[in-house]
Amino acid sequence: MMMQLGHDAYCTNKHSLLNVMNRFIAAANNMDETIMVPSLLRDLPLEEQAGGAAVGRNEPALPSKQRDMYEHYLLLKSIKNDMEWGLLKRELSGGTSFLEMAVKQEQQNHGTASPAEDSSDLEGQFHFHLRGLFGVLSKLTVQADHLTNRYKREIGGGSLLR
Repeated sequence: MMMQLGHDAYCTNKHSLLNVMNRFIAAANNMDETIMVPSLLRDLPLEEQAGGAAVGRNEPALPSKQRDMYEHYLLLKSIKNDMEWGLLKRELSGGTSFLEMAVKQEQQNHGTASPAEDSSDLEGQFHFHLRGLFGVLSKLTVQADHLTNRYKREIGGGSLLR
């Protein structure tokens, strides 16, 4: 009982990693449940045009690597799946996840450091990556919410139906 109470208190802390991860997964699940026809997102630019609905102050500028809302939708789903299933599922299917690509790039950027150098400041490395993970997950959550809300506006306005 005491162990469960401690775990529940830990999970309800809004600053916990588990809470941030759960918020992103919930936003991605909401996005997936709301967007019934993802193909309608094809060829819709990530940024709304000045003549259309204005992007709210709290809605992020989306990255330009994805060309349209459909590609961004697929990216968010892929990240959510990697978080829920880990890298093993990707390895079994032969695919490369975004996380794997980032790890490989990190290894290439740092060259061949000796194991002693890699583990000399594990606490510092952990906190550096934890801060980065918090920031990325927070941005992904906002972007999933933005994509869901934009889809609702577009469908509601009928501009996706041709």
